[in-house]
Amino acid sequence: MSDTTELTERGQSAVAQGEEGRSARRVTISPAVDVYEDGRGVTLWADLPGVTKDKLDVKVHDDHLSIEAEAVVRVPPNLQLQHAEVREPRFARTFLLSADFDASKIEANLQDGVLKLTIPRREEARPRRIEVRTN
Repeated sequence: MSDTTELTERGQSAVAQGEEGRSARRVTISPAVDVYEDGRGVTLWADLPGVTKDKLDVKVHDDHLSIEAEAVVRVPPNLQLQHAEVREPRFARTFLLSADFDASKIEANLQDGVLKLTIPRREEARPRRIEVRTN
C-alpha cells in the first residue's frame, strides 16, 4: 500500500464567499495517518477532526482506496468568530492497494474524529508455515 496524495490548496473553483462578502479559499488537507501491518492485513488510522459519518466518503476503485471528508466547525451561539484559518476543512487522501489485499472485505469505523480501516490480506497472500518432513 502506498500513499499517493499530499497537502493541496484547491484552485479558483474552490473560492467561496465568506462572511461580509470576503472570499475565502477552501483548503484540502491530507489527514495524518498511522498504518500498522501484520500477517492478517493492514490497519489504517486517519485523523479526521470534526468529521461526522454523513460527511465521510470511503471508496475503493481500481485498487485505489480514497478517503474524502468535510469537517463542520461549529461556533457556539454565544461567541463571535474573530479569526479562522480553515473554516470548513476538507480532507482527502488516496492510497494504492497491492493485489495482496482483499478490498471487498475492508471494514470502516469512525469514532471521535478517528477513522479506523481494517484491510485484510487475501487468504492466498497470508504468510503460512510449511511443514518440513524427513525421510
